[in-house]
Amino acid sequence: MVDVVETGVLISGAGAAGLTSGIDLARRGVPLVLVDKAPHPFIGSRGKGIQPRSQEVFEDLGVIDRVVAAGGEYPPQRAYTDNGPVDSPVGELSPATTAEPYQIPLMVPQFRTERVLRDRLAELGQAPRYRHELVGFEADGDGVTARLATPGGERIVRAAYLVGTDGGASFVRKSLGIGFEGRTLGVRAIVADVYAEGVSAAFWHRWGENTSAQVSLCPLRGTEMFQLQAPVPFDVDVDLSAAGLTALLRERTGRDDVTVRSVSWASAFAMNARIADTYRRGRVFLAGDAAHVHPPTGGQGLNTSLQDAYNLGWKLAAVLGGADESLLATYEQERRPVAEEVLNLSTRLLREDRRRMSRGRESSQLDLGYSRSSLALADPDRDKGVLAGDRAPDAPVTGAGGPPTRLFTLFQGPHWTLLGYEADPGSAPTARAGLHVHLVGGDIRDTGDHVRDTYGLEPGQWVLVRPDGYVATVTRDVSSVEPYLQRVGVSAP
Repeated sequence: MVDVVETGVLISGAGAAGLTSGIDLARRGVPLVLVDKAPHPFIGSRGKGIQPRSQEVFEDLGVIDRVVAAGGEYPPQRAYTDNGPVDSPVGELSPATTAEPYQIPLMVPQFRTERVLRDRLAELGQAPRYRHELVGFEADGDGVTARLATPGGERIVRAAYLVGTDGGASFVRKSLGIGFEGRTLGVRAIVADVYAEGVSAAFWHRWGENTSAQVSLCPLRGTEMFQLQAPVPFDVDVDLSAAGLTALLRERTGRDDVTVRSVSWASAFAMNARIADTYRRGRVFLAGDAAHVHPPTGGQGLNTSLQDAYNLGWKLAAVLGGADESLLATYEQERRPVAEEVLNLSTRLLREDRRRMSRGRESSQLDLGYSRSSLALADPDRDKGVLAGDRAPDAPVTGAGGPPTRLFTLFQGPHWTLLGYEADPGSAPTARAGLHVHLVGGDIRDTGDHVRDTYGLEPGQWVLVRPDGYVATVTRDVSSVEPYLQRVGVSAP
């Protein structure tokens, strides 16, 4: 007889999205099982760009310093032209501000990002189970019964919910018969992590720009490797060995002093832009590449995937804790438009091949929000400052006891935050688990009026901030907050 493992959430796929989902659920005390059919963690650099909004997410999850230490900033580009090498920055960078403390995209090889996430998950008492393949599942009104093929034989997991973070070829999506509409973009490319000689690690080297013979070598921060990228024809077998990649480099660069000594990881792939017909079927959800795939231009893929998981995690935890199940409908309502926007951006950048723009404001993801979500409780009379559905900005504040701190520090964790600006403390909702209440002019002081100016607040107004750092509402009528909190499972005792 096969033993049945009972859990809250089964996550299939231990990449960045699956690990983020695991961390977010684990820190909320939700029982989970995270499985992956691979024999070991992913070893490639593929999703190496960490955008500013994702850095904010990593701060909330408690890993930002480790992620930064695992990589570094993008190097300047060196384009080799007929008139000699031309150096330029990768993109237009803005200085950090009190409202947006992270402005510079980081380069962190994906395998190093995932290593940091696994370590954080371990701190929370969980770990991925490799060589555990989801081979079948059945969902009913109360949960999902899943079959796993493991080194020790078949295992059965009974979970309240199943989250498929199992990539573009998702078994979960295919098993549900969910369509994956879109198109192949007519571009095939190779990407490889290599140890190379003959080029400096101080530059991202690019040859043959805007031609079919282009090739690049980008130093991978945090390692001694380079990431080699190049378009290749669809109708040829590509030699991804060190000798084969050396030959390709020498043919396309016209140099015989560039040599690939060894290859750590390599892949040839066709670029696609696709999105699932639906992100949910009953108690089964799709996130990350299982829900959407797009070309690597713009450095959006890993970022969009982990933010899917970050959006879904608190909602699953809330419903498992007693919130109305209708809350789960807001996952697709909020994340699908983001994926559609990212698909449009990355496809346009591929067409225009504008690398400089791909590292600009529009790819930072700081301006993405959920203003059209049913969770955005908008005030029709409010026409300035931060609005419902917007990202909640950071700001410096000072505790009443004297130490300086930041709004992001107050937001950090799995709770909701209610911020009153010079408001009547007696009108605040009743204290409860899952809600932190702070009063500007009470337990915290507005350092340099940054909270007032950044949020556009007047005395007596309240701001409710979601666990994922987005504004739920800005209001003078704090009584409207109570039914909202009830809806999302933050009930008064």
